[in-house]
Amino acid sequence: MSKYQKTNIIVGWISFAIAAVVYFLTLEPTVSFWDCGEFITSAYKLEIGHAPGAPFFLLLARFFSMFASDTENVALMINSMSGLASAFTILFLFWTITHLAKKLIVAGDKISESQVWTIIGSGFIGAMAYAFTDTFWFSAVEGEVYATSSLFTAVVFWCVLKWENEEGKAYANRWLILIAYLMGLSIGVHLLNLLAIPAIVMVYYFKKYEPQKWSLKSFGCCFASFGWCNVCNHSRRCKTCFCF
Repeated sequence: MSKYQKTNIIVGWISFAIAAVVYFLTLEPTVSFWDCGEFITSAYKLEIGHAPGAPFFLLLARFFSMFASDTENVALMINSMSGLASAFTILFLFWTITHLAKKLIVAGDKISESQVWTIIGSGFIGAMAYAFTDTFWFSAVEGEVYATSSLFTAVVFWCVLKWENEEGKAYANRWLILIAYLMGLSIGVHLLNLLAIPAIVMVYYFKKYEPQKWSLKSFGCCFASFGWCNVCNHSRRCKTCFCF
């Protein structure tokens, strides 16, 4: 194992530890607003939540609730699951950033000392900046589906980068099979992870095929249409909320 690989692994776990400690220290001690109460109750009693449902999340939350000393600590245990999932998200985000930074900075096989710390520093700063953003930190300390969904998204994208590194080698497609499996599990948490599919498709396409002008235009049109649909859907929701 090279010095870069060792440093990458060690600093990645340091990022995880920092995020985990902060999230556990700032956990909600009980139920938060909005859907948290419903998810915690549904998980503890293994009931059905609101549509479209989150069966895998409820099973995971039920497992964590079993570590509660009494019913008063059930919410805290389920909140801790979100904190742990968010810390792992930061870990995989760090490794994703360093992977992409290495592709940008290192030209050949050799990597200098300064390049190592430039890549590691980029990953650490990026991971920590995301770890303490308002929205992500907010979701990391309460019993909601977004922390676990973020973990699935981070792992899935990290897996496709691992496939990109090993493409052409024996058993490289095991990463694609793992991605499909994780995608299936993520649907049982939240549909948000499906948004990673366009990124996965682009990584696969640019690795396997030579880019053509028509294909780039097609990708652009697809993403523009997808973005426009999201804007229209958001506008419609805002009007509905305003009316009621």
